[in-house]
Amino acid sequence: MTSAPLPDRLTDSSEWLVQAVDPHARLARLVRLTDESFREASFLDDRLLAQKPETRLCNLDELLAASKDVPDPPAGWILHIGHVGSTLVSRLLGELGALSLREPRSLRDLAEASEAERPMLAQAVSRMMARRGEYPAANVKATSFVSEYCSLLIEPGASALFLYASPANYIAGILAGENSTRELATLHEMRVGRLKRRGIALHGFEADNAHRAALAWVCEMTSLEASADAMPDRRILWADFDRMLEDMAGWMGRCAEHFSLTASPERIAEIASGPLMRRYSKAMEYDYSPSLRAELLGEATGLNLVEIGAAMAALREAAKSAPLLDRALRRADGEI
Repeated sequence: MTSAPLPDRLTDSSEWLVQAVDPHARLARLVRLTDESFREASFLDDRLLAQKPETRLCNLDELLAASKDVPDPPAGWILHIGHVGSTLVSRLLGELGALSLREPRSLRDLAEASEAERPMLAQAVSRMMARRGEYPAANVKATSFVSEYCSLLIEPGASALFLYASPANYIAGILAGENSTRELATLHEMRVGRLKRRGIALHGFEADNAHRAALAWVCEMTSLEASADAMPDRRILWADFDRMLEDMAGWMGRCAEHFSLTASPERIAEIASGPLMRRYSKAMEYDYSPSLRAELLGEATGLNLVEIGAAMAALREAAKSAPLLDRALRRADGEI
């Protein structure tokens, strides 16, 4: 397939997103977006293409070479365990002035690269995500499983927010949604494999959806814990989303400082109590709020009390022989 030349001024402008990369075909797909497009998009994966934006297929090796000329400081990153408000937090940071990039497909495409090439390709993609144009900062929210190789993406000295929820709330949140339980089944075997690569083998977690959700929590949380171990020279802020909701203004102030965003306390309070807090961040046409989340979690917990209790007991037992899981549980309990 014939590739097009790289756009002019690619390395010092944010308008051309590196939306996808194909390490086998040696191609990169660039998508031209406006400020409003970045602001509105919940996902920068292939769902974006339905809007028929201007696209350009370019030579991947030319892009790799060009990435070395990006002058901007590292991007900030949001890593998370899934279903814990990462899209909302990304949108709030956008209101504070960041160029917020939500789940570019190119981050997931790194999984298709060979082990030998992935570090170089990840560095190039990370450099291209750091382009901020006229924005004070660039901030990237990744898909949850990208945490498996986020140490290759998050540059030394960069800032990252690690978002999670307590295992009980996470399990209840998964059980509360039809789509999330379907996703649970789809990703289960992949998560079992990811855990095995970390030396964690969980037994008896096939009993029901509560146990499978508990395994999902273990997989995603220990991925973040392992990533933190691999990145001692990065600035990591951990946050329990449900605790954030109790004081969103305070937490957004901490996030603004963490990501070097300047905003007055009044502006932070305005954003933290504004309309974004009353909409479903992945689909803004739907109402959603902290109180509705609490209500849904409460209902799901009540309906699945025995199953959630058994899954939690299984987690505690498994943690006795899995140090990363033990640490994750202690973090969720507020001990770290």
